[in-house]
Amino acid sequence: MALAEVDLRLVAGEFVSLLGPSGCGKSTVLRLLAGLEKPSGGSVTVATGESVGCVFQSPTLMPWASVAQNVALPLRISQRRSGVSTNDIAPRVREQLIDVALADFADARPSQLSGGMRMRVAVARALVTQPSLLLMDEPFAALDEITRQRLADDLLGQWQRRGFTVLFVTHNVYEAVYLSQRVLVMSARPGRISADIRIDAPSRGAQFRRSAPYFASCTELFMALEQAMAGDSAA
Repeated sequence: MALAEVDLRLVAGEFVSLLGPSGCGKSTVLRLLAGLEKPSGGSVTVATGESVGCVFQSPTLMPWASVAQNVALPLRISQRRSGVSTNDIAPRVREQLIDVALADFADARPSQLSGGMRMRVAVARALVTQPSLLLMDEPFAALDEITRQRLADDLLGQWQRRGFTVLFVTHNVYEAVYLSQRVLVMSARPGRISADIRIDAPSRGAQFRRSAPYFASCTELFMALEQAMAGDSAA
């Protein structure tokens, strides 16, 4: 059993990280919310009218298709249901590529891109449908630290401009504090939410990463993780 009595509620427009050790069920929570798995007990409810976008650790791009074609894919798949006309697809894709700073690479193939650029394509593909809920499963884990920080800032910029809800899975305390308004700490498998910690920061950026409140929140999260693991050991 991957999960045990997980009670998770997201408020519209908030940025929440799900933090925990490897194998605690973080990805399972995401897959349940995305509808990729069914719960063996309990229920998963997504508000009526909510649309969901997903970004996983691997960009999973079509190698034979261009960047623009990869980003357009969900629009073409859901064209009849979403009501997006064929004439609207190219402008939507172009706008999204501008948002992730890849407009000049629209005709490139994934093999011609760096790892960070491929992840930008994956984020653009998830956001091109204008979802109200974005689910992200350790999307920056395989990237170097500088690229990781740049993509984090880009993600925060899009979230602030567009107001969608984010559930971001990570096992990186520093990443969780930097990105999130709220961090849910999970215990080891079978996972459950053992702490719900709010991160109060008026703004993010290099200055926040060097601030006392940032390091205080990191310390609080490290302690919450240790307590979660200690509780499991005692059990």
